Amino acid sequence: MRKKDFVVNILIVTFLIFTWTGKGTAGTEYSGPLRLVQTIPLPKVKGRIDHMALDDAGQRLFIAAFENNTIEVVDLRSGKRIQTIGGLHEPQDVYYLAEPGRIVVSNGRDGSLRFFDGHSLSLIRNINFHEDADNLRYDSQTKYLYLGYGKGLGIVDTKSEKVIGDIGLSGHPEAFQLESRGPRIFVNIPSAGQIAVVNRVNRGVIADWSLKGADNFPMALDEKRHRLFVGCRHPAKMFIYDTESGKKVSEVVIGLDVDDIFFDTANRRIYASCGQGFIDVIYQKDADHYEVTARIRTRQGARTSRYSADRGKLYVAAPGRSGKSAVIFVYAVVTK
Repeated sequence: MRKKDFVVNILIVTFLIFTWTGKGTAGTEYSGPLRLVQTIPLPKVKGRIDHMALDDAGQRLFIAAFENNTIEVVDLRSGKRIQTIGGLHEPQDVYYLAEPGRIVVSNGRDGSLRFFDGHSLSLIRNINFHEDADNLRYDSQTKYLYLGYGKGLGIVDTKSEKVIGDIGLSGHPEAFQLESRGPRIFVNIPSAGQIAVVNRVNRGVIADWSLKGADNFPMALDEKRHRLFVGCRHPAKMFIYDTESGKKVSEVVIGLDVDDIFFDTANRRIYASCGQGFIDVIYQKDADHYEVTARIRTRQGARTSRYSADRGKLYVAAPGRSGKSAVIFVYAVVTK
């Protein structure tokens, strides 16, 4: 990104921060679209925290503590950590498979995908993908688990817990989303400056959408309106794409260092958790028009989150740094 563009981005974000003073801070309840209802401490968990998963029936939250090399298990009823899986190697994502009762963890440093028993936490299976095992997505129809790693997407049959396929890409896949009403997978590949469109039936790339220098990481999907939301760190914006034409139809300035975005279908909101220390709440006026309606202060480095539509909650992870303990901020979605 050019120096001029970077400076403009900083000025815009700074303006928004000062414009939205009084929009709430972590540690106080917020009366806007999100209200802080719980703060869960994670003592002795140090450094960066990556993605999270939910066991809705058991009311457990699984947290990939990347620099701590652990998965932290939190009981949401008591608001306390109850278990820890150790001995990991930079866990980047975690997924809970309710049907067989498995916790699946991707490890960036050794490229492993590990399956653990959902209750005893004992290791069941270790699959070696060799390089940078990262984001996980699940296809509930086929029971296949997709893993972004190296320069591809690995496909694992969760019934046999074996690798059954691989899809080659032009670079490392960050976030990706699976259609539930169609065969496509949309994949962010920041190193190539593109969104790859994959047909998961034929297991091949069918289109590449250029982002022209943007650093695209998180992604969310609105299938009903055929819109793809792409969070970028440089420039600090969210791009909106038409999934039918592959064209960018809109963009919105957001906070710096975004790492997770989620679409709240019922309230037509996008929640973007940014490492700058904010959650940006973006309202979808219609398919092509969007507006940041709230900026909610969290903590510096709190860039990963998990949204549960069933529970009406957004979970935001703040790392343990500068003498502060790692915590999970729990926000309740407020409807009009």
